[in-house]
Amino acid sequence: MDTINIILADDHELVRDGIKSLLSSENGIKVIDEASNGQEALDSIAKKQPDVLIIDIRMPVLNGIDAVRQVNQKYPSVKTLMLSMHDSEEYVVQSIQAGADGYLLKGSSKAEFLKALNSVASGGKYFTGDISSILIKNFVNGNVSTPTQETNKKPSPTVQFNLTRREKQILDLVLEGKSNKEIGDDLNISKRTAEVHRFNLMKKLDVKNFTELVTKVEELDLV
Repeated sequence: MDTINIILADDHELVRDGIKSLLSSENGIKVIDEASNGQEALDSIAKKQPDVLIIDIRMPVLNGIDAVRQVNQKYPSVKTLMLSMHDSEEYVVQSIQAGADGYLLKGSSKAEFLKALNSVASGGKYFTGDISSILIKNFVNGNVSTPTQETNKKPSPTVQFNLTRREKQILDLVLEGKSNKEIGDDLNISKRTAEVHRFNLMKKLDVKNFTELVTKVEELDLV
């Protein structure tokens, strides 16, 4: 992707101006349109076909969560990054269920903002700080699912899991009882990245804690 084309949706003009100012000096990033509510954002996407929609949650006419849900249904190639002042579990879980690719707090640093934007634009996911903990907590409690998941379907013990090389590395270190920080140090990745890998691994194996993980590994002879 040569240039990341962005649409900004926020009902506060000062916020939009601040984001545009922040991005103005960055090569390869271009704000191609703005919207003051979710419906305007959808109308703009239909005309402009951006790479990423950066959107607030609480807006008039159509809120950010409902807008993201429609973006995923109508324009699946457009990535969505929630930029909100709210870190409540309700907003986070609803955003993920709507299909948001990332969730960033408005108080985040410029460096983290750019990291999140580039991650989402390249097809990845980004959930800042405590948001990852909220997501993991709600996944364990069965409260988080994406629009394409079958939430009531449980894999059979006979299902074969094809782990990637990185997942096998993470699995080995988890079974050794290492923390996310220790895993990150061993693999030369950040603690947060290790946390995400660990979460994805447990999700893939359909386990909720270390004991269930050990049992599943023994059942499937994964190591």
